[in-house]
Amino acid sequence: MTQSPPPDGPRMGPTRISTLVVTALATAAAAWLLISSLYYNRMPALPWLPVITLAGLAVLEAYAAINTRGRIERRPGRDPVNPLMVARFVVLAKASALVGAIFAGFYAGLTGWLFVQTTRAAGEDRPAAIAGLLASVALVAAALWLERSCRVPERPEDEQEPDDRETRPGRR
Repeated sequence: MTQSPPPDGPRMGPTRISTLVVTALATAAAAWLLISSLYYNRMPALPWLPVITLAGLAVLEAYAAINTRGRIERRPGRDPVNPLMVARFVVLAKASALVGAIFAGFYAGLTGWLFVQTTRAAGEDRPAAIAGLLASVALVAAALWLERSCRVPERPEDEQEPDDRETRPGRR
């Protein structure tokens, strides 16, 4: 039994949860160090626009996941899937998962630091930091869902094509 040669080029695999966790932890540590070493009181109030943007992206990617899965499974009333669109969604999902992990780490480090501080400015920034953390986690979840929704479903055994060895007798 011989093994087939490896593919010619690099292959893209599913996003690893461990990569996202390590990215978030590293970003959280960096955020904590940067915020604690800088003078926090001199910084402006935490903006809400990134939170709204992250939440909006999470909603759009969750919608794309639902729609794409239905089109791949050829549910009634759905148009056929465009393979190029699915490939673009996979790239979007992989990038969004990583960006969401970076933002989640940043907001986690910031939120942790804000709960340690007793200043009025820290208390005013806590809601935006918590909302940013939740929106970032929602983006990671939606991105992973979109990536999983773009997978081609496995066919039942009775529908699969015959093995290469079965179609060419005498070759091993």
